[in-house]
Amino acid sequence: MSAATPGAVSPREEEKLEGAFSPGLFRRLFSLLGPYRRYVAGALVALFLESVAQLAGPLLTAAAIDLVLSGGRATAPSPASRLVEGALSTAGLPSAGPGGLAAIAALYLLASLAAFALTALMVEWTSRMGQGVMFDLRTRIFGHLQRADVALYDSTPVGRLMTRLTTDVDALNELFTSGFVALLGDVAVLAGIVALLFWMEPSLAAVTFGVLVPMVFVTNWFRKGARDTYRDVRTRIARVNSFLQEHLSGMVPVQLFRKERRTLEAFSVVNDEHREANIRSIRYYAVFYPALDLLSAIGMAAIVFWGGWQVLRGAMTVGGVVAFLHYSKRFYRPLMDLSEKYNILQAAMASSERIFQLLDTRPSITAPPEPLPLPSPARGEVVFEDVRFSYKPDEEVLKGVSFRARPGETIALVGATGSGKSTVLSLLLRFYDPLSGRVLVDGVPVSRFDPVAYRGLFGIVQQDTFLFTGTIAENVSFFDPGMPRERVLSACEEVGLGPLLARLPEGVDTLLTERGGGLSVGEKQLVSFARALARDPRVLILDEATASVDPETEGRIERAVERLLSGRTSIVVAHRLSTVVRADRILVLSHGEIREEGTHAELLARGGLYARLYALQLKDREAAA
Repeated sequence: MSAATPGAVSPREEEKLEGAFSPGLFRRLFSLLGPYRRYVAGALVALFLESVAQLAGPLLTAAAIDLVLSGGRATAPSPASRLVEGALSTAGLPSAGPGGLAAIAALYLLASLAAFALTALMVEWTSRMGQGVMFDLRTRIFGHLQRADVALYDSTPVGRLMTRLTTDVDALNELFTSGFVALLGDVAVLAGIVALLFWMEPSLAAVTFGVLVPMVFVTNWFRKGARDTYRDVRTRIARVNSFLQEHLSGMVPVQLFRKERRTLEAFSVVNDEHREANIRSIRYYAVFYPALDLLSAIGMAAIVFWGGWQVLRGAMTVGGVVAFLHYSKRFYRPLMDLSEKYNILQAAMASSERIFQLLDTRPSITAPPEPLPLPSPARGEVVFEDVRFSYKPDEEVLKGVSFRARPGETIALVGATGSGKSTVLSLLLRFYDPLSGRVLVDGVPVSRFDPVAYRGLFGIVQQDTFLFTGTIAENVSFFDPGMPRERVLSACEEVGLGPLLARLPEGVDTLLTERGGGLSVGEKQLVSFARALARDPRVLILDEATASVDPETEGRIERAVERLLSGRTSIVVAHRLSTVVRADRILVLSHGEIREEGTHAELLARGGLYARLYALQLKDREAAA
């Protein structure tokens, strides 16, 4: 794939598997279980008891063979049989004959039922625990993202943030529900089996564990290979998702420019890389599990040989050998699962590292220790005093910008793309703080206010209108149940939504789909205007608000805005100079500096930058006509 392939993702952007096991990270990860201690305690108790119930089966099988089925020929019962015989005698139950067989079978059934019930409880409690952690963590991440600086969204793809909320959180759920507890269960069963085997017959236990060395070698080979291929698969699927998200969103220009074949070829390359990565991963699994099955079969064959030899010598009973075979089978299976559990733990640790890295990103725009109350009533005076700002070091976007917007005055900001107009708005709304200089509202530096409360002074309409799934009324009120319906209806009428609402059977209660599906661009913009005006803001900001609408809709909006701007301080940003001619003052920005200031007529008379911009746009309109 070429370097220019869309959707390419650096492997380091998605995976940090090396060195993922950090004690500090591990402690922090499991601190999430704090609110669910009772589920953790219950699951661990159920796990211990379930492991004991699992280990009882082979003991009972050995006792049934030695005490009953051998017909009394086992002169020296195995330690397992003696243990069961003693337990039956203590309980007053027979250990020989049909009565003994029935008693042993009943105990076997009780152990199996107990294991079933305990497993069900453990799954229930671990699932509740995992779902609770997922709920808490997603809520915490989403709350953090709502408080995060706008700079985070300027520098981080939304798809990557979605991955933190979905895939990474799901990895932690898998750890808590099926990874960690199952890993503890496997360890507990293995420890119990090791103890029982050496207690029953040390020499046969040594034979049983003889295959551990090649098993450890195969497992280590699988772990390293699976780790690398796991990272590769994750990286490739990230590229596939990125490619699909970009091209499905941009399907209209793809079809307009007839690039379907080329796009399909590019996707085939990305998709094929993902397929090949999966095939490489499957090869490790294709060798690993059959190799473990082969080694476990060799181990069981060794038990049959050595155990049978011991039976012929009279050193063991048939029941003891059968118990060994059962335990060895249960011993090898957890070993096979441990590598899979290791991958789950590894993925969860990598995901938790990325999640905590996001949560540790503290917002720079915060409320001061003792925020000042908002002025009441607010006058709406806006002042910039020698403001300098840059997004990158040594690349100033604003270079000593100063201006004053008096209460009720309409100020227009015009200039070429990149001149700093939108940056002025971002500083006014305190999405960023200036490097030097001050931004004041009603004579108070905006950094002295709580930013969340402070933004309530503003209403804003942007070029890129974003409407949410819900009714028109809910979008206008921004889902505020406390906003009177009369205010919603009034705002809709003021901006000229009346004809649209009259055509819709449900009126303002018409349900909109994602991003306002079902409305035209102009109608969406009108809803956005109504949403801004329903808040009755003291300062109204129009950021290219009419750039995407047709002339008829623009005329309706301008007539509504002309009435609504009265008595409000307004900041209007526009490329189309026809929308700012009635502003009280026009500020012309160029390369981060205010080059000209005045009314439309004054600036035309000067014949400067504004006059040249206006003449160019007038010539374009004449050519279009």
